[in-house]
Amino acid sequence: MKIKSGMWIVVADGARGIVLVNDGNALEPALKVVRVYEQDNPKTSEQGRDRPARSFQSFSDSRSAIATADLHRRAEDRFVDQIVADLAKDSAAGAFDNLVIVAPPVALGEMRKAANGALAKKIVATLDKDLTAHTIPDITTAVAKALEG
Repeated sequence: MKIKSGMWIVVADGARGIVLVNDGNALEPALKVVRVYEQDNPKTSEQGRDRPARSFQSFSDSRSAIATADLHRRAEDRFVDQIVADLAKDSAAGAFDNLVIVAPPVALGEMRKAANGALAKKIVATLDKDLTAHTIPDITTAVAKALEG
């Protein structure tokens, strides 16, 4: 498969995302930016409590720590969910017929979980790589290579 004309490609991780469309043809793809996402997501210790909460045993004097939520990971998941929600709106509006998702494994899993219905049917390929810091020509090359092989 090649990068078809009009095909959308989303490249995302937990903090950055870029949505691209192929304005060229399958032989000479020319990816153009549709939308860019970015979020400032400090580490969990900067977002919440520095020490886990404690619980007391009802039958003794011992205490134990309660697992705290990973606020950084939650923010990343919400960020990815927002990208998928925007893509679902674009899909419903008929903006694209084919979608390729490029993301690291954790973000890719969250995107697959969030994508349902009509959007899930339009996903033609997924690539589990983090290309958010790469240039558009590098992204074009990597996606074309993955689709062909």
